[in-house]
Amino acid sequence: MGGTGPAGYAEAARISGKLKQPVYIPPFPQTIRDLDVPENLLIDLAVRHVNARGSTTIQQLAQLMKLPLELAEALFRNLSEHQYLEVRRMSGDDYVFSLSPTGRKLAVERALATRYTGPTPVSLKAWTAAVRAQAARVDVTREKLRTAFHDIVIEDKLLDMLGPALISQSAIFLHGPSGTGKSTVAERLLRVFEDAVVVPWAVEVEGQIITLADTAIHERVEFEAIKTGRDLDPRWIVCKRPFIAVGGELVAGMLDLCRDELNGCFTAPLQMKANNGILLIDDFGRQMSSPRDLLNRMIVPLDRRVDFLSLGSGGKFDIPFELQVVFSTNLAPNELADEAFLRRIPNKILLESVGPDPFDRIFRMTAAASGLKLEVGSEQLLRELCLRHGSDLRPCYPRDICNAIRAIAIYEHRPPVVTRQDLHRAVAGYFLQS
Repeated sequence: MGGTGPAGYAEAARISGKLKQPVYIPPFPQTIRDLDVPENLLIDLAVRHVNARGSTTIQQLAQLMKLPLELAEALFRNLSEHQYLEVRRMSGDDYVFSLSPTGRKLAVERALATRYTGPTPVSLKAWTAAVRAQAARVDVTREKLRTAFHDIVIEDKLLDMLGPALISQSAIFLHGPSGTGKSTVAERLLRVFEDAVVVPWAVEVEGQIITLADTAIHERVEFEAIKTGRDLDPRWIVCKRPFIAVGGELVAGMLDLCRDELNGCFTAPLQMKANNGILLIDDFGRQMSSPRDLLNRMIVPLDRRVDFLSLGSGGKFDIPFELQVVFSTNLAPNELADEAFLRRIPNKILLESVGPDPFDRIFRMTAAASGLKLEVGSEQLLRELCLRHGSDLRPCYPRDICNAIRAIAIYEHRPPVVTRQDLHRAVAGYFLQS
């Protein structure tokens, strides 16, 4: 397989049109009780926000806490009744207020436990319901996959293995020699999903806050209230289904909650952030943690669609595991896992070297995308050179050789043309010389 275009949702949107609005919209809170989080947590959070700013308004407090304005007003009245606030002046129809001495004392006391000043969390129950309701259901056909993978060369026999795997939403094991396009294929799997999902900024569990929405992972899309007929609770964002890729840097600890000692809250682990999307474990077997340790950590979630996390106090709680895990490796599967675990990954897909015709098509596509013109006979020469230095034809060769030739042309300030001399020069620098 080969190609050059960027993977991901930007390309998916271009292929299938605008993403559909979420199939699930959380109930819009009408009262403080509807927020379904402890009242003292709301008071503490509001006090910290006001303390951090010195003074603020009801509207600003609503924006900071991601609350509907009506509920921010109700919270303001509650804080005023407890004499935690002092009104300074009016600003139009709004109040400008700061903390009273009682409020400042409370802020100092509660800062010993947590300094979190972010959006109001949703309850674990509410988030779990949203994740279950948004479990991926895809209608995949060979034609749809061809469209999704339009920018790489891919054979129908591979599409016919990927399609059922995507529909099943079971784990996928991509294996084969290095350079055969495993990562390229995995990065494009998300293109088959045409809908957006809702994700909360944070989740409350047993009075603790876990930050969840991550702007580096959850790419926001516009929420169209008119089309859905519903208002969106500001504690949630609408985003594209997440895609998280980790490689050799993955350690078992990244699958557990991480406590932010500075703010006193927790950061969601990878699989929690990847819910309703795809988690790619690339270069599997190259991690510092042993494959066995990582696989043992994943057995229960893969089997039961549920995972268990701990807040560090001894007790555990369960979270949904509604994501598709993709393992990608150039090591032999039987060297990484025993038969019992491999049974839990029903979709084992081998990516091999390609034949002359696909190899030539990859070369032409890559050269065109790189702005390189090919001299007559370039395809055959590249094949001959690669087979002379290597044992087979791998999809990565055309990309890497084109990148080298383009760099040579830029360096020598000449037109970007693939010549026989350039091919010999690039290949000589690419393969190890015996």
